[in-house]
Amino acid sequence: QVQLVESGGGLVQAGGSLRLSCAASGTIFSANTMGWYRQAPGKTRELVATMTNVGFRNYADSVKGRFTISRDYAKNTLFLQMNSLKPEDTAVYYCNYKGNFRDFWGQGTQVTVSS
Repeated sequence: QVQLVESGGGLVQAGGSLRLSCAASGTIFSANTMGWYRQAPGKTRELVATMTNVGFRNYADSVKGRFTISRDYAKNTLFLQMNSLKPEDTAVYYCNYKGNFRDFWGQGTQVTVSS
């Protein structure tokens, strides 16, 4: 089992910044991918960014150049630095862990960007 706890969400004005964190605990396999997904009201959950255990990063086109994903491997923590936030970034952001053919999700953290 893997437990994921997100933090760092909140309310920010358009153009502002937020940094999300996700602390992972439990049985963490060396080969894994962690990432951020988001779900806005009335929409399906979508990928924001992922990062493998060897540092390969993948971003949704809508956040490229504005968001940066990073990891602290020693602390099993995932980050998402979000800059130049837009109202359309408003959503619940979920942390995800994939490893050993299993998939785990955090409880989500709300990000609200006001115009």
